[in-house]
Amino acid sequence: MGFRPERLAAVIKKDLGQIIQRSYQPDGTFVTVTNVRMTDDLSIAKVYLSVFSPGRDEKPVYQFINEHIDEIRYELASKIKNQVRKIPELHFYQDDTAEYVNKIEQLFKKVDIPEEDTDSESES
Repeated sequence: MGFRPERLAAVIKKDLGQIIQRSYQPDGTFVTVTNVRMTDDLSIAKVYLSVFSPGRDEKPVYQFINEHIDEIRYELASKIKNQVRKIPELHFYQDDTAEYVNKIEQLFKKVDIPEEDTDSESES
């Protein structure tokens, strides 16, 4: 049974989310797998994480997860071993889409867009 990158990414996202939340989520934080992107040959999974830790620095959470990549990959392997030939390498990244959206919104607020005069358009 062949897997397309999108299907395998969805399976990995679901299973990794459960693994990380159950065993690799420090107290007082909430770690979410927001996206998984697979290489075409299915050998590498780029995993994007969002960390919510009110009043704390998020970097130690990412360090903790990166220190346990081999264990996390082993747990993932036990869940998907019958579905793939090779367990992909895991590369974790910080999901910064929320920051990006906030920056764009702030830029839009700074831009002064004059309102169009609707009366002159209807007379033409």
